[in-house]
Amino acid sequence: MLRFDIITIFPEFFRGVFDFGIVRRARAAGLVEIAAHDLRGWTHDRHKVVDDRPFGGGDGMVLKPEPIFEAVESLTGTAGDARSLREAGKRVVLLSPQG
Repeated sequence: MLRFDIITIFPEFFRGVFDFGIVRRARAAGLVEIAAHDLRGWTHDRHKVVDDRPFGGGDGMVLKPEPIFEAVESLTGTAGDARSLREAGKRVVLLSPQG
């Protein structure tokens, strides 16, 4: 079985997306398992903050690395470094805001 864990700050967005088309059929056949996780679950502050201002100023916000690393380590069961992931046969794909 192929497993996809999606770490996002908008897990509700993905809830219904995978209930249609070929992805739905693959899930029903037990070929694919997909889960959307809220990145805020790996924060430690009262307000569940996952973003910060970019260094050097500029427009927009950037995600803090700490919650991302904790999420990956928690979901993969590895130390999160490339060697541990490779040895476990797992991959991590980071997408840009453009996808």
